[in-house]
This record gives sequence, C-alpha cells and structure tokens, in this order.
Amino acid sequence: MAERILRAISRTLLMASALALASMMAILTWQVFARYVLGNSPAWAEQTALVLMIWMTFLGTASGIADGFHIRIVEGVMSLREPWRKRAVQTANLLIILAGILILVLGSNLVGTTWGNAVPTLPLSRGMVYLVIPVSGALMAVFAMQKLIRGEQIEGSAGSA
Repeated sequence: MAERILRAISRTLLMASALALASMMAILTWQVFARYVLGNSPAWAEQTALVLMIWMTFLGTASGIADGFHIRIVEGVMSLREPWRKRAVQTANLLIILAGILILVLGSNLVGTTWGNAVPTLPLSRGMVYLVIPVSGALMAVFAMQKLIRGEQIEGSAGSA
C-alpha cells in the first residue's frame, strides 16, 4: 500500500515538473514575442519563469530519486562482486537519505528566513517560492529510505553486457 502511494507521489511530481517546464517555455516564448514584436515585455514573465525553474528542478529531482533516473555511476557499481555491490547501493541510499535530510533542514531555514521578502512583480514571498526545497528534501529521503528497506539493486546501463 505504501509503495503504491509513493509511486503515485513520484508520478505526480514528474508530471508537475513537466508542466512547470512547459509553462516556463510558454512564458519565455511570450516574453520574447512581446519584447521584439510588440515592443513591450511583461514585467512578471522573468520572475515567473524563475519560480517555475526552481520548482521544476526540485520536484524533478525528488521524482528522479524515486524512479532511479538520478545521476549515478552504474558501471562502477556493476563491476563490483556481489557483497560489495549491495554495500555500495546501500551506502548510496544512505547518502541520499542524509542529503535529503540536510536539504529539508537547511531548506526550512531558508524558507523561514525569506518568508517576509517579496518577489518583485509577483504576489509571492521568497519563502513561498523556496517552500519546494524542504518538501523535496523530505521526499528524497523517503524515496531513498524505501529503496534501502526494499534492498533495491541497480541495473547496468543499456550499453552493458
């Protein structure tokens, strides 16, 4: 049951990240058109695109941890003998959990510090924009914990024999 919920959360994060990317591209396209064709660039476009990029990055990273498409050195781990391979994967998951907890704690501090700072041209505070940081850190830790508990192994790349 928990695995099904985490899978649904991961898919939702990936879809939200893709939607943020598409929205960012549409906004930047409008900004370029408005600047060079209409001669009047909208003031809100640049800050909105920046907010979307921040959210896209952190949501996509959490989803990448859940789905295993984050950056890693697969070939090095696959070349290890079995007891060492399992230890390497466990160590990697422990490091991801630690990084997720650090992102959660430090991101929460950032949100608290910047909550009162306004985003120019948008009705948001910087803290609202940065709220995705601790949330994604917590999700990264949870997803890596799930992999650690399941004892999930990694597979070689498509080029592996």
